[in-house]
Amino acid sequence: MSRFKYLDLITAAFAVVLILSNIGSSKIAILHGMSFDGGLVLFPLAYIFGDILTEVYGYARTRRVIWIGFAMNIIMVMTFWLVGLLPADPIWGLQESYNAILGVVPRIVLGSLCAYLLGEFINSYVLAKLKVKMVGKKFWFRAIGSTLVGQFFDTTIFLLIAFGGILPWDLIWTIWITNYIFKILLEVVLLPITYRVVNWLKVREAIDYFDNDTNFSPIVTK
Repeated sequence: MSRFKYLDLITAAFAVVLILSNIGSSKIAILHGMSFDGGLVLFPLAYIFGDILTEVYGYARTRRVIWIGFAMNIIMVMTFWLVGLLPADPIWGLQESYNAILGVVPRIVLGSLCAYLLGEFINSYVLAKLKVKMVGKKFWFRAIGSTLVGQFFDTTIFLLIAFGGILPWDLIWTIWITNYIFKILLEVVLLPITYRVVNWLKVREAIDYFDNDTNFSPIVTK
């Protein structure tokens, strides 16, 4: 059993945020003339969770949480796909609506999973390296800097794989700009809360991990 009191709770919250964000991404919304996918409402919190995990528990434990989140997304996708294959009761009459919202679209699934893995691992790697280099100082700089890099790759990979050649490129560009700016702004706005959570966890868990000798391979489990 883990000696940490809150790591399992953070892991569960991280996975729920990912699942809800992917479901929400099936909708393209517009607000004040700016288009964005519905996952934008919640998904930036996944990077804040990633910052907290890496800052407090270190890259290796964060790596495990990232893979758990990936596995939960796979289970979600497979569940929606299998349910979609079941014969629909004619009285229900909503099979087409189900397929439109929750149906498995290979390109969107592939884009989401690839973007998630690449973005989260880059975010955690950059934060961990900067923490060692800066001797644990200026968390605000490290958190925002890692998110800038991680979200750049996440947003770009997802939109290119999921919608490249399907949606007009000007719409894809608009969605990219909106998503990227909003994600960074949310990181900045919530930074005071992130600071409090990080400091609280460091005290309660009695840990402030520095990745001095960490193997940063995404697939190493020990």
